[in-house]
Amino acid sequence: MNDMKNKTDEYWRKKLTSEQYKVLREKGTEPAFTGALYNNHEKGMYKCAACGAELFSSDTKFDSGTGWPSFDNPLNRENIELKDDNSYGMQRTEVVCKNCESHLGHLFNDGPKETTGMRYCINSCALDFE
Repeated sequence: MNDMKNKTDEYWRKKLTSEQYKVLREKGTEPAFTGALYNNHEKGMYKCAACGAELFSSDTKFDSGTGWPSFDNPLNRENIELKDDNSYGMQRTEVVCKNCESHLGHLFNDGPKETTGMRYCINSCALDFE
């Protein structure tokens, strides 16, 4: 899967929906409470919608009340990359798929204190669920 970083813009425009392209490739955000997976309570695996890399287990998903799927821990830290994001006058931590460099969402430190205390706030359209 390592050749995913070398895919062209044309490839991504054909592979992804327009909403996915805006979020995954242009670092957009879907509106809160609109994504197909924010209220999903099924057991399974959340994967990158662009490349299929396994990102989060349903065991780490929790209801944050924010309107986006939220997780307290990635399945495998090696599949995500954290980057400083100072856009829009805010200091945040961007969550990116390490395999294909797609924008997934942001990391905040207001997650469940009884676990990691972290909240990986991820766009539904950036994820596939199995």
